[in-house]
Amino acid sequence: MVKRIVKAIIVISCFLIIIGCSNDRQLEVNNHQEKKLMIEKKDQLKQQISIAAVGDMLIHSEVYEDAKTKNGYDFTPMLKDVKPFLKDATITTANQKTVIGGQALGLSSYPSFNSPFEVGDALKDAGVDIVTLANNHTLDRGEKAIQQAIKHWEKIDMMYTGAYKSKKDQQRIRVYKTEAGIDVAFLAYTYGTNGIPVPKGKDYLVNLIDKEKIAKDVAQAKKQADAVILQLHVGTEYKMLPNQEQKDLVQFAADQGVHAVIGHHPHVLQPFNWVKGKNGNKMFVAYSLGNFLSGQDEIYRRFGGIVKFQITKSEKDGKTTIEVNHPAFLPTFVKFKQEADFQVLPLAKVTNEDLKGTKEYYYEIKEHVSQWMPELKIMEP
Repeated sequence: MVKRIVKAIIVISCFLIIIGCSNDRQLEVNNHQEKKLMIEKKDQLKQQISIAAVGDMLIHSEVYEDAKTKNGYDFTPMLKDVKPFLKDATITTANQKTVIGGQALGLSSYPSFNSPFEVGDALKDAGVDIVTLANNHTLDRGEKAIQQAIKHWEKIDMMYTGAYKSKKDQQRIRVYKTEAGIDVAFLAYTYGTNGIPVPKGKDYLVNLIDKEKIAKDVAQAKKQADAVILQLHVGTEYKMLPNQEQKDLVQFAADQGVHAVIGHHPHVLQPFNWVKGKNGNKMFVAYSLGNFLSGQDEIYRRFGGIVKFQITKSEKDGKTTIEVNHPAFLPTFVKFKQEADFQVLPLAKVTNEDLKGTKEYYYEIKEHVSQWMPELKIMEP
């Protein structure tokens, strides 16, 4: 009887040991599969942000006079109808065509501009995160205006690029860090300064287009950021298509591995396109975004817009890939009457009373900007 009991205990113990080993093996398999899934998930991780950009903030005297109040200037009502579209992006950039040197230096209009500080305040309020300052009017009122403007940009915590307060400031690549984990570098350059010479030893006051410098800056930016956006102030004024210089510079940028080029200066809209770099990379380009807010009254100089695109960062098999995709565009129009009541409106909201033939203009602008990019999405208000 005792022997039988002992045998039974031995059998049961062996059975339990077998079950235990089996469970351990199953646990090991489960842990291995879980780790594998985690690795695969990490390898397929995708992060995404959106970029929005607008063209020239060209503040003529009629614009700042219209913004005048008892206590200074207020440009915020002029941007209220497009503010939701500017705030909607992860990062929004604008081209500040006129230096905001402030009232103390004396405000001025074409051909030598100086604008109120409050232009910057309005951009900040509307959702702009970074301004580009390199253009043909940067040196209009000299170094003092630039330094005063930069003090105000810093005061309102607005990132700026293209014009700087010192050599050290110029050497610091502007990188906008996002919560999504995608860091974006912004660079800006201009073809010239309307014949005004850059003060000797102070080339930091404005970035001039120089391929060697651009290549060096892009290389440095790529070490510090995931994506590089290059803003170029170049082209033929009032021409609806890019000239050869623009095309050559854009191709050069693509060959350096830039992810997007935003163009300014022609004062009119030019088409969007994809440009292939020498390494097979695909770069987005907006050759010219026209005027966003200005006092220019010729019809096509009153059209501008907000371009928007997404930047995607993905990791697979240990390799990181950055892509620009889903380009979209909101056409805009500067509405005013008798040099007053300036407003930037989505073109789709402009009435025939505001602009005779507005429907025809709307379809014309849509076809014009998308002629080389049929997949371009036109945003509606």
